[in-house]
Amino acid sequence: MNHSAIQVMKDMKDILLAYGQSDEFSFVLSKSCHLYSRRSSKIASTVASLFAANYVMHWKQFFGEDPLQYAPCFDSRVVCYPSDQNLRDYLSWRQADCHINNLYNTTFWAIVHGGKTETESEEILRGTFSKDKHEILFSQYNINYNTIENIYKKGSTILRKKTQVTSISPNTHQPVERTKLVPCVLNDDIIGQTFWDTYPHLLKD
Repeated sequence: MNHSAIQVMKDMKDILLAYGQSDEFSFVLSKSCHLYSRRSSKIASTVASLFAANYVMHWKQFFGEDPLQYAPCFDSRVVCYPSDQNLRDYLSWRQADCHINNLYNTTFWAIVHGGKTETESEEILRGTFSKDKHEILFSQYNINYNTIENIYKKGSTILRKKTQVTSISPNTHQPVERTKLVPCVLNDDIIGQTFWDTYPHLLKD
């Protein structure tokens, strides 16, 4: 999923940032974007088809000879947020959802692997809060949720960062190093202020 999103960003320079978790990705376009004359249907269809095409094209790179079981497809929609705060609220909601779902799933499958049925696991977790799930994981399965990799708890944020890349000069046929803005994956907190202070250009365009 991350790789597909990176390829979409490489092809569509107007995308400033992408955020993904589970089976979804959100792409943030610049305020001054005039991509496809800002036609929402064109933007939505192009992003979805480009994402799906890259998902199929690069499947073997990650899963080897394990074949796709069916053709993947992704739906999409375009939303115009009226303010920076609205955009941040949306992205915060998606990251909070990532944490909530991952904490539930981590606890659920720990209980199942501990010998309970899926129905029994659902019943055990019914009505529990985050602190309850943390306690179940730690006291019963020796799992410290805080040590789980951030990609699972916070999802993936992709933005362009200055990166040294090496390419072959078409004139000299020798390696040449250049600094380019390359889409990079972060697994950082995007709810707090620190991320936005670190990358202020995301909201200035």
